[in-house]
Amino acid sequence: MNTFEYWLTFDEATKAELEAITDKAELEDRFYKDLEFGTGGLRGIMGAGANRMNKYTVSKATKGLADYLNECFDGEKSVAIAFDSRNNSQYFAEVAAGVLCKAGIRVYLFDTLMPTPVLSFAVRYHNCTAGIVITASHNPKEYNGYKVYDGKGCQLVPEYADKVIAYVNAVENIRDIPCETLEDAKNAGKLVYIGEETLAAFLAEVKKQSLYNEASELKIVYTPLHGTGNVPVRRILDGMNVSIVKEQEMPDGNFSTVRSPNPEEKDALTLALRQAEAEDADIVIGTDPDCDRVGVGVKHNGAYQLLTGNQTGALLVDFVLKFRKDSMPENAAVVKTIVTSGIGAAIAEKHGAKSVQTLTGFKYIGEKICLWEESGENTFLFGYEESYGYLAGTHARDKDAVSSSMLIAEMAAYYKNQGKTLVDALNAIYDEYGYYFDCLETFVLKGKEGAEKIQDAMKAMRESGNEMFDDLDVLYDYSKGIDGLPKENVLRFDFKDGSWAAARPSGTEPKLKLYFSVKGENREQAEIRQQAIRNTLAAKIPE
Repeated sequence: MNTFEYWLTFDEATKAELEAITDKAELEDRFYKDLEFGTGGLRGIMGAGANRMNKYTVSKATKGLADYLNECFDGEKSVAIAFDSRNNSQYFAEVAAGVLCKAGIRVYLFDTLMPTPVLSFAVRYHNCTAGIVITASHNPKEYNGYKVYDGKGCQLVPEYADKVIAYVNAVENIRDIPCETLEDAKNAGKLVYIGEETLAAFLAEVKKQSLYNEASELKIVYTPLHGTGNVPVRRILDGMNVSIVKEQEMPDGNFSTVRSPNPEEKDALTLALRQAEAEDADIVIGTDPDCDRVGVGVKHNGAYQLLTGNQTGALLVDFVLKFRKDSMPENAAVVKTIVTSGIGAAIAEKHGAKSVQTLTGFKYIGEKICLWEESGENTFLFGYEESYGYLAGTHARDKDAVSSSMLIAEMAAYYKNQGKTLVDALNAIYDEYGYYFDCLETFVLKGKEGAEKIQDAMKAMRESGNEMFDDLDVLYDYSKGIDGLPKENVLRFDFKDGSWAAARPSGTEPKLKLYFSVKGENREQAEIRQQAIRNTLAAKIPE
């Protein structure tokens, strides 16, 4: 019996969905591989099949996690579970809870949708052994995902993810994985519902990161993009002049007002920008469905300008360190990823803080927090990545759009009281540190054929990288392990003028990403240089 035939023996709904498929390419995509449990957990399109997010693939991942916890940890084990506003998120969370409870593991399940950073906080707050959040972050509506956290509230890094993956891959007969009903689990004391009390404790910790509370006439338009940010972000901004985008206020797994609920993309903020213009607001803040990423728009010289993740990160580094200067420990550190602009590092060092680099993925920033807490080597102040994720403080071990929204609003108020916008503040940073043009280009390559093209592109760039550019200084191949970092399929081209470019396959989507950070005297000069580098790299990507 092949995999497809095996799946036809599952429940009637699964069988009917598979039998209705007439497109051979669609069928191949659903079964050419199992949906992989990688270092970031699961993420994929929802539907029936081995390469899809469904109750069976979620059950398999959870059974593997349960087996890992039961064999590798002594005493009572417990797992906190949160979910976002996506279709099936609550259902998948309940499936996971049932599998864990059946395996004898206590579950703390949120009784309503909740941001990812709150889950990270909840793991330590409830002294759990692990955590799970059901989300596909900013992906389109067809996707969902499953992320696992360790007992410190940090996403699993490869050392531990590999162990869990081995247990997940060992799970057989995924059709009949034991699962307890939630009613029986609750009655037996194995299932505990959590919610408001945990959120209130989280918000209290976020408030401790507040830096500026002077009165201001700042006007804010906020959109949760149909996600989990509506309640916590509005509560943390209480007392400020905040207007909500009503059309995007309520949870909606279809994200019916946007093409994709990604605050990195301008069209996701179209309604918010339109409302800001009508209300003459100073800034727009938008958070993604699980409220770990935040996008910002700023009114400057009568028009709204969207900030990139690198620009917001640079502003926040400068703002946080400026306000922490009198209380900053000698071993203060700012952490960024290898594909994040170097301007934040320059700012950190001028303020007297160390700048540390990690691989792409906030789990590595979270890992630094945990390691430094034990060793005392550095004191974490701020971490960020170019993909619109930021964290000040250690209440969470993942990017946090709740605390970031608070700091962005306070930062905008601080500059407004000086008669300046965030764009003015950014231009002042460029004047001091030099102009940095940072951008990202994404190549979407779907399915089995797309995955092969991504591999071919990385191979071509790896083999000819040293000959591709006349002014190349160093080619870093992170698949070999560099600077003590784990091995990862990333190439970074560092040029003699301080510019760099990087190529990296997405770990969660069928995409090849090209990152650019180009230094120049002005934007026009830097853009011309960026295009030349881009064209050279893009020529290695199969059409």
